[in-house]
Amino acid sequence: MRSAPLADAPGIREPLHAPVAHLTRGGVIEGMHYGSLVVLGADGEVRFALGDIEAACYPRSALKPVQAVAMVRAGLPLDGALLSLASASHSGEERHLAGVRQILTLAGATEEDLGNVPDLPYDPAVRATWTRQGRPPSRLAQNCSGKHAAMLYTCTLAGWPRETYLDPAHPLQRAIGEAVEELTGQRTAHVTVDGCGAPLFSISLHGLARAAARIATAAPGTAEHRVAEALRGHPEMASGAGRDVAELMRTVPGLITKDGFEGVQVAALPDGRAVAVKIADGANRARIPVTAAALAMAGTDPRLLARFTEQPVTGGGLPLGAVRPVPALAAATAPAPA
Repeated sequence: MRSAPLADAPGIREPLHAPVAHLTRGGVIEGMHYGSLVVLGADGEVRFALGDIEAACYPRSALKPVQAVAMVRAGLPLDGALLSLASASHSGEERHLAGVRQILTLAGATEEDLGNVPDLPYDPAVRATWTRQGRPPSRLAQNCSGKHAAMLYTCTLAGWPRETYLDPAHPLQRAIGEAVEELTGQRTAHVTVDGCGAPLFSISLHGLARAAARIATAAPGTAEHRVAEALRGHPEMASGAGRDVAELMRTVPGLITKDGFEGVQVAALPDGRAVAVKIADGANRARIPVTAAALAMAGTDPRLLARFTEQPVTGGGLPLGAVRPVPALAAATAPAPA
């Protein structure tokens, strides 16, 4: 049940992005990334915004925690590591594959029932090993397989048809669409197909941050709280060993965060402070430094964020610069003088 009227759908337009990150090499700004970001206070009000936070955008995999909430509401009984995996863009490590197989077994399904596209593991090192072993792309290895296995399990328990679970008109996808609108507080602008084959809902960056805040602050016993606790307790299952998403959740107490393709990231703290970031050109290298700056602006201790504030730029194996937030944002990540 919705607690408040929904705002209108965000406008579908060319977003008015602003500079958010510089790439410097040898003291010269070699490149610039544009994007948008929003910082919400614990009261849900916008504390800072840059770019166009109200334009329609695709959150991509940053929306997976919302999809997981909808599945838990529909009866998905998973908790802990397996619920984190249901929210994952996983690396394809053996623990991820084993977890997906476990969910499929619970659903009485097999890999052949998955509707996501076959792919190689997402993590470069895992992918290289997979290729050396001569293993072909598979639905199990594709980074969204945890979500798809959970969708099949939800359908099994609810008595919904599994063969058509990716149809936007399917009861599962309608339930997910309703959760997206409720948690973001606004109507969906458009529905298309994500890279994995699942329906993808277009919302605003502002709405994405609101959804993360509502999940992070939810009361015990709710579906939102179960998803938040799964992510906090098992960040590597939602991503992978050494991934920045997992490291950020390990570093900042109580944080939940999720990345998405095309330069999207959302994060929220237990008191409701939240941020959402979109890098206009989809560059992954700018995503985490800008997110770190946004979290610092939200009040996170900059000392905790120090290792996330830049991506190194090298030449001939030597450090020559970095991808950093633009000065107006970078100032927020500088630790206060002792």
